[in-house]
This record gives sequence, C-alpha cells and structure tokens, in this order.
Amino acid sequence: MLLFSRLLVPTLLLAAAGCSGNIGGSASIQSVSTTDRYTVSRNLIYTPDDWPERIPADFFRPRTALRVPAVVLVHGGGWTGKDGRWQMDPIARQLAGRGYAVLNVTYRLAPKYIYPSPVDDVREAVKWLQTHADERGIDPERIAMFGYSAGGYLAAMAGYTDGSGKIRAVVAGGTPGNLALYPGGDLVPQFLGGTREAIPERFHEASPVNYISENSPPTFVYHATGDKLVPLEHAWEMIHSLEEHDVPHETYWINGKDHIAAFLFPADAVNRAINFLDRYVHE
Repeated sequence: MLLFSRLLVPTLLLAAAGCSGNIGGSASIQSVSTTDRYTVSRNLIYTPDDWPERIPADFFRPRTALRVPAVVLVHGGGWTGKDGRWQMDPIARQLAGRGYAVLNVTYRLAPKYIYPSPVDDVREAVKWLQTHADERGIDPERIAMFGYSAGGYLAAMAGYTDGSGKIRAVVAGGTPGNLALYPGGDLVPQFLGGTREAIPERFHEASPVNYISENSPPTFVYHATGDKLVPLEHAWEMIHSLEEHDVPHETYWINGKDHIAAFLFPADAVNRAINFLDRYVHE
C-alpha cells in the first residue's frame, strides 16, 4: 500500500494556507508578533551553527513574568515534502493560550535526509529549550513532546529516548509506533533507507514502541478508528507496552474518521491532550 500518501492534507488546503516553505529558504525571515495572551517569534533557528541545515521553528510564549512549561510541537507529512509548521499553528495557539511555551518545529526531510536525522533535529529542539530557558522564561524541568502522524512518531522517539529525565509527557496522535508493521509501501523504506527485508534491524531500532520502559514519560495516545494509513495496531502496541511497563497513559479514540480527517477534525482529542499535559507537566 502507499503509506502516508502525502500527509497530512490535500494540496488545495496547503495552497490555501500560503505559508509552507523549504528549510533554509524563504522561511528564514524572522518576525515577532504579539497578542494579548502570548507573543510569537517566527522562524528562529533552533539548531547549532555546525548543524547540516539551519532549521527554523516558531516560538510561542505566554505573556507572563513566570517561568512556564514548554512543548515541542512536531508536524507530520510522512517525513518528506516541505516545512509543515503551519499545520500545527492552531494547536500551538491553543497550548500558548493555556500557559505553555511552544516550539513549533520543522526538521530535515526525506529523501535528502533519512533516519535518524529528523529524530536528531527534534532532540536539538529539546536542547534549545533547555539552553535558552533563562532567556525565554522556560522551566527546563517541565518539557513535553506533542505531534501527529510522522510528527507523533518524532515526538515519541525523542521522548522515549531522552536520557535527561526532563521530558515530562508525550502526546502521540496517529503515530506509527512500530515501523516493522509495514512490509511494503514507499515512505517508510525511503525514510529508513531500505526495505524491511533488507534492514530489519533498522526497522526495530527506529520504532518508538521498542523504547518504552518503566522510566518512559506519561503518554497521551489518540488515534482514529478508521485510520488505514497508520492502522490501529500501532496504537494498540504502544498502549499495551505502556500498560506492561506501568507508564501512566490515556487513550482517546476518534470514532469513524480516517487519518487525515482525524487531524483536521480531532473531536475533543487536542483538548483532552492538553488536559493530560496540565496534570503531568503544568502543575
């Protein structure tokens, strides 16, 4: 099957958004805007000077003098295509309105870059929040990961392989948790650099479910019951592993929708996810 058929949304919606761009291209123009509840710094570079690419992110900061918890927010798109930060902008605004600083990131994309490059990028986003905690008014001990689809995968990988113990929670929506469940398709072999038959050890190494342990951060899993691009087996394997290792978790099923519709119309999933973060990160 054709996996993640150019997620997340149709080309018409992408054009209507009018704000996608290639990494290191026009998206590098920085700007700052302010609302009555938060400020938004667009296109700051979160990667080190010696990184293979200058990778931009948008930073949302609640208007308060207090240190605030932070969320690394990660867009989907099958690990390929263009910068998709705009997809997550509504979630970023919702999080900022609830008192979270948000680093809404993009990352290096296939086919030019393959695993583990995007995972390394998202880990650098966590380091950026920690390094700039004093400057940006962030509590570096309260950081969460949040993503959907390929972004949920990257959020989970970064959260479950974090060695600092400072990732307090993971929100994984529509997440391909076990890449070994894909015997074919185009995007997963492109992302990993080969087929499951050719490089089975990499399919295992690159799957978030294989890193869940008793030390993993609390996790909110949400998934569409009609998802054919990321079948329900992915969510169930993650849930069973979280249960097996006694990791606090919560599950929200989006009934009757497919993968893309669940992102565009997530029912109460995002609200429930932020409530989950409030319990494990904000308080």
